[in-house]
Amino acid sequence: MNANKPESRRALRSDLARADAHAIAPEEYEELPELTDEMLSRAALKKGGRPLAADPRQLLSLRLPASVLARWKASGPGWQTRMADILAQRAPARH
Repeated sequence: MNANKPESRRALRSDLARADAHAIAPEEYEELPELTDEMLSRAALKKGGRPLAADPRQLLSLRLPASVLARWKASGPGWQTRMADILAQRAPARH
């Protein structure tokens, strides 16, 4: 690894080959506690990920002039969010 470059956060720093090569011996199973109904009743299923948005975004294909897109991109990071905010403010009223 390059000495000037910081190490990736995803580096595991573990010996996966050695862990994969380990064969579980029958006596290792004796160390495991028995699963009881009480243990299972305390189990909770947690769904990972981000919470659902109240107004989720949808993918849209929109053709704009290159000059318009260049001006938006030149306005800096967050240009898509700013564009969406302006479109939401200028949207026609529902009938």
